[in-house]
Amino acid sequence: MLIKGLQKLTLLDYPTKTACTIFTGGCNFRCPFCHNASLVLDVNEGEKHEADEVLAFLGKRVGLLDGVCVTGGEPLLQKDIKEFLKAIKEMGYAIKLDTNGYSPEKLMEIVEEGLIDYVAMDIKNCKEKYSETAGIDIDMAKIEKSVSFLMNSGIDYEFRTTVVKEYHTLSDIEKIAGWISGAKRYFLQSFVDSGDLIKDGLSAVDKETLDSMKNVCTWHIKNTETRGV
Repeated sequence: MLIKGLQKLTLLDYPTKTACTIFTGGCNFRCPFCHNASLVLDVNEGEKHEADEVLAFLGKRVGLLDGVCVTGGEPLLQKDIKEFLKAIKEMGYAIKLDTNGYSPEKLMEIVEEGLIDYVAMDIKNCKEKYSETAGIDIDMAKIEKSVSFLMNSGIDYEFRTTVVKEYHTLSDIEKIAGWISGAKRYFLQSFVDSGDLIKDGLSAVDKETLDSMKNVCTWHIKNTETRGV
């Protein structure tokens, strides 16, 4: 495991749970608006944690924390992710996984083995603009496979889109909602410049626009909410 960060307490990352967040290094996407660019581009620099160190920390927090969020980067790129999740699960924690959905077979495997309890999958954009928004040439069949699996697997999940003025229009968001129509829940996240981006010069849409985007989504996904506004 390449672990680049550990947030020891979060009340926001895992809905309804007191949790910690583990940040893995490396990603197969290059989204220009990525707010954790150092986890994607500079994986050999800066902070690192050994898996045993993180597991020891979790062992001491049993009974104090409810859950563990595993995020990135892209956690499913880690070759020993299954063993890591299994060790956490054996301590009794609920596990939330953040993913871009580009490793559908691995996602299906860990869900079917009961290693995670909640999945948050990023939907980068409508299908026509997916490659542009993800920063690489995307095989949409992989994304569609993950979407379909989550919507039919029985696991608790959410889809979410970080809305960036330079990449997302009202029409784009409406197309996404039509694509994932009937999803359990969908979040439109307002872009925030973290100061650690892959591309500079990006901006958020205004609240009125984000609210309009939410309204068009509710025709397809009743449980649509906004974050970060």
